Amino acid sequence: MSDSPHVYPTPRDYWLIALILAVITGAEVSVTYVSALDSVVAPLLIVMSAAKFVIVVGYFMHLKYEKKLYRNLFLIGVIAAPLLFGTVLFTFGVLIGS
Repeated sequence: MSDSPHVYPTPRDYWLIALILAVITGAEVSVTYVSALDSVVAPLLIVMSAAKFVIVVGYFMHLKYEKKLYRNLFLIGVIAAPLLFGTVLFTFGVLIGS
C-alpha cells in the first residue's frame, strides 16, 4: 500500500463530473444535427465517447486513485480488446469472407 492516504472525490466533485458528462452528451447529440459536420461526425462521436469513458472509469471506478499497477492492467485490457476484436473481424471478414 502507498503511504499517502486515499483522497476520493467529494459530492461536489461528482456533481461537477455529472455536469461535464452532460455537456459532452449534449455536444454528441448536437453534432449529429449539424449538417456541415457530416464528414466528421463519426470521429467526433468516437472522441467524445472516449472522453466520457475515461472520466467515468477514472472517477466512478476510482482508477484515478488506485495504484499504477491497477491502472496499467486496466489499460492493457482496454487496448488489447479492440485489437483482438479488429483482428478477428479482419480474419473472418477478409480471409474467409472473400
